[in-house]
Amino acid sequence: MEEKFYIVSEEILSEAMKKTVEAKELLNNGVENQVKEAVERVGLSRSTYYKYKDYIFLFSDEQREELVTLSLLAIDKSGVLSQVLGEIAQDKGNILTINQDLPLEDVAHVTLTIEINDLVITLEQLIDNLASIEGIRNVEIIMQSFKK
Repeated sequence: MEEKFYIVSEEILSEAMKKTVEAKELLNNGVENQVKEAVERVGLSRSTYYKYKDYIFLFSDEQREELVTLSLLAIDKSGVLSQVLGEIAQDKGNILTINQDLPLEDVAHVTLTIEINDLVITLEQLIDNLASIEGIRNVEIIMQSFKK
């Protein structure tokens, strides 16, 4: 059976569910180091915490990371990849992964996964800027997703 998810208002949650989220936040933020301490602080039993902990999550747009995976064809020339990375950094993209294949016929395939939440330009502008770098033949979006 396929798992379904819903976004619901806090108003309809039971106190136990709300306290479970509070305890999880205390643990995630390092305020408390042990489940026992966190549940005591919020006034919840450990058994209730374990009953709900894997099924309730605090939703926040700030916690979502928008990721994009780009495919580039780069000429095998010193400094081209460095310019690409510099452009992404200048535009406040956060590079998570870099994969570069061995060059074939003086062209290398490069795949980059970038967190783009803090970009100071649009994704389209970033792609245009990357494509305009001398030595870059092609830039394409492979995948765009959100990571919590």
